[in-house]
Amino acid sequence: MASSSRGHFSSRIGFIMAAAGSAVGLGNVWGFPTKAADNGGAAFLVIYLVMVFLLAYPMLVAELTIGRYGQSNPISSIRSIWKSNRFAAGSFGFIGLLTAAFILSFYAIIAGWLMGYAVAPILQSMGMETVADWLVNFGDSRNIVLALLFGLVTIFVVQKGVADGIEKWSTRLMPMLFVLFAVMIIYIFTQDGAMEGLKMYLVPDLSHINGGLLVDAMGQAFFSLSLGCCSMMVYGSYLKKDVNLPKTAAQVATIDTGVAFCAGLLILPAMFVAKNHGVEIFTKTGELKSSADLVFTVLPSMFETMGGIGIALSFCFFVLMVIAALTSSISMLEVPVAAAQDELKWERHVATWVIGGLILIASVIISLHFGTLFGIVVDATTVYMQPLLGAVWAVVVGWIWKRNKLLEELKQGNPEIESSLFWRIWPWYVKFICPVAILMVFAYPHF
Repeated sequence: MASSSRGHFSSRIGFIMAAAGSAVGLGNVWGFPTKAADNGGAAFLVIYLVMVFLLAYPMLVAELTIGRYGQSNPISSIRSIWKSNRFAAGSFGFIGLLTAAFILSFYAIIAGWLMGYAVAPILQSMGMETVADWLVNFGDSRNIVLALLFGLVTIFVVQKGVADGIEKWSTRLMPMLFVLFAVMIIYIFTQDGAMEGLKMYLVPDLSHINGGLLVDAMGQAFFSLSLGCCSMMVYGSYLKKDVNLPKTAAQVATIDTGVAFCAGLLILPAMFVAKNHGVEIFTKTGELKSSADLVFTVLPSMFETMGGIGIALSFCFFVLMVIAALTSSISMLEVPVAAAQDELKWERHVATWVIGGLILIASVIISLHFGTLFGIVVDATTVYMQPLLGAVWAVVVGWIWKRNKLLEELKQGNPEIESSLFWRIWPWYVKFICPVAILMVFAYPHF
């Protein structure tokens, strides 16, 4: 169990902003709209919302509950439940830490690019063409410098602690993100072509629904809500015991899903506005062109055609992306830092700099061998480890944790929960439906 000096969120709104910030990242603002555009727009949106409700939300409650019960890092928290096999518990906790660290190692590279794209149009308008080109063109030096810069900002926030670092910055950055979203969506809706994109996004064509779409939607729901990689478990460990976990998890999931929905409202119409400006977004067969780098090709091309307003919009859009990335990267670094504090008794600032430094070294290695390593690290962590670890946490909560102990933990923030519909459904749902559904959807591409 944790020491009395362990940090806590000072307010419920602080936790909700931090947890929503962890969930709201490139998975929402970049991944979700791209996958939606690739999978028929509204058809993907419908299945994604179903996956969030049926799989991601029950698992979010499970991870937060494990964390708050243990009041410690994932290794100790899982061991406090899985007492019969401390080695297995510790091993899965450690794999969760590694997953978070490796996600951050590639995340820092992408977030670095976003920083470059935010600044480049301004430098270009000031006549600094060479620097602007360097910031937006792929290259080892640019990838490394910007990844290091983004990593250092993440380290700066995390070393400040839970209330003074994570909570303080999340409650500043998240409202800023909401305002930027609102301004940009309103502006894009006034442009020619936007309604065509809106129609694709909101009017379902069910012929697009297939097994591949189900896999993409589930993976997106897990990645989007930071599930499997222990971020939510660690944030749960900083919660006070009087917090109603199912209700708080619902608020976090709602904000996260709302941001993903808004990202679609912005980016799909923006794609068709870009098309209206002469930017090619679809191939001759009607498939989305360069879906992986949609944000780095289609949108900058559109902003360029808009003159002065385009420079301002480009800056706002990429700042929005950097904020989303930062709120997530903070939670990923916090996972191994919390473990080093609890297990190794390291001071927070030492743990943050040592572990943050090691992750940045991994980012440099990935940057130098980008073609070989980047895709492998992305797939290994987000496609494989996040859903598989999610299935393990479902087994821990559903099969290993004694039902009365689980109820006791949930009752601390909600004394009436025993008689609720949630308690009648959720434990059985996490025990039987979640692990089977995760593994079935996960196994689909391999058959």
